[in-house]
Amino acid sequence: MMQRLATCICVLTIGVSCLLAMSARLPLRSAPSTDCVTIFLTGNELGALQPCGCSSGQLGGLDRRPAIFNSVPAERRLIVDTGSLVDGDNEQDLIKFDIVVQAFNLLDYDLVNLSGEDIEIAKSHGVLDNIASVFDVISSQVDDETDLPTRFTKQFLLKEKVVAVTVAAFDPESMPIEQIGELFVSQPGHQTVNMLILNSCTLEIVGSIAEMEIVDCIVCPPESDEPEVMSGQYDRPLVISVGRFGKYVGRLQITAAEDVNELSYSFLPVPVTEDLTQEKSLVEVYKAYQQLVKEENLLERQPRFTLSNGLEYTGSKSCKSCHEYEYKKWSGRAHAHAYATLERVGSHYDPECIICHVVGFEYESGFVSEQKSGEDLRNVGCENCHGPGSEHIRTLGQALTTEPMSDCTDCHTSERSADYAENEQLYFQKIVHWMEPNSVGGVKK
Repeated sequence: MMQRLATCICVLTIGVSCLLAMSARLPLRSAPSTDCVTIFLTGNELGALQPCGCSSGQLGGLDRRPAIFNSVPAERRLIVDTGSLVDGDNEQDLIKFDIVVQAFNLLDYDLVNLSGEDIEIAKSHGVLDNIASVFDVISSQVDDETDLPTRFTKQFLLKEKVVAVTVAAFDPESMPIEQIGELFVSQPGHQTVNMLILNSCTLEIVGSIAEMEIVDCIVCPPESDEPEVMSGQYDRPLVISVGRFGKYVGRLQITAAEDVNELSYSFLPVPVTEDLTQEKSLVEVYKAYQQLVKEENLLERQPRFTLSNGLEYTGSKSCKSCHEYEYKKWSGRAHAHAYATLERVGSHYDPECIICHVVGFEYESGFVSEQKSGEDLRNVGCENCHGPGSEHIRTLGQALTTEPMSDCTDCHTSERSADYAENEQLYFQKIVHWMEPNSVGGVKK
């Protein structure tokens, strides 16, 4: 698989490197003058290629970003990702890493800042040089073996005046703050906009940078999913974060004032909503990801825990003979058809999706795959909430079911179920499958 990953990026590179060579930045005189430039900022994808889709109101999706980016003509915008493309280095993360690189190329990113983790993944699989030929990259995590620039500059015409926008990466934990001055070079006759991406932010660090009066905007690591303005909107430097999981695109607008030597800054988070038009080429990239996940058979290769005391999952049908009423009610609920929702969108081979749609996926005797587990461990069944049932069945109900038992919030997180929070009771009513009031014999309380 690793060889295919490297090959895939190489093939991509062959196709785009020529384009990059031919489309070196157009001479500045060909760019129309404007009074506003927009910097689109994303980052901390952490492998979130698509929102889960289990409920309405989901945010995110690489394939919906063009609807936001294309609201500004290419000659008046800069598209930047601040790094952290995936959340780990397992096999699925490596597949995602390749997919994100392909998507960023199709999205016409101007610049990607590679985090230390991004570089390690790319280096260990021999694709770092290929990535650097697909789009411009910078990083603060450089060493003798990693020859990447730490800054990038693109020029614009704002009211007929040249404005040089420089984006630089810096690690304040390993480098003296004073060295920031070496990243931003004054350009005679040009107005400058200096943006600094930090991999660590504290009040002390920001204060020290502000005293230098060099940096116009600081991008800090996020503390929430939504982009934030962490300083006053009109303070200099403007301190922002870009959020996580691709739910929002940060839009930094730089406007020339009446006095052409003055620039104003405005930052706004733009939600990537499900009603935005999907770009077909990026939809196909995601389908390619689903196919790779299937081909690598990640479901059957998933590491699994052993259940304690010899317990095993038995499947929901094994509960029917003693709990016929509950089984019948459950059968008409959405949980009983959870697996089919993944089949409809082609995600039933994805371990990250399947875990919330089947019984016991993380454990031995739980769901393994469609071929090896059959139908009885599909869907959100009795044992998801009540625990593995083998001992309960063997003792004819004398032994109570025990852990592991799932709680609603194990799956209904903000990433997977956007409208669950504050609607818990409404959701709870959708899964009621026991008698009310409780019947003799201790039906679920």
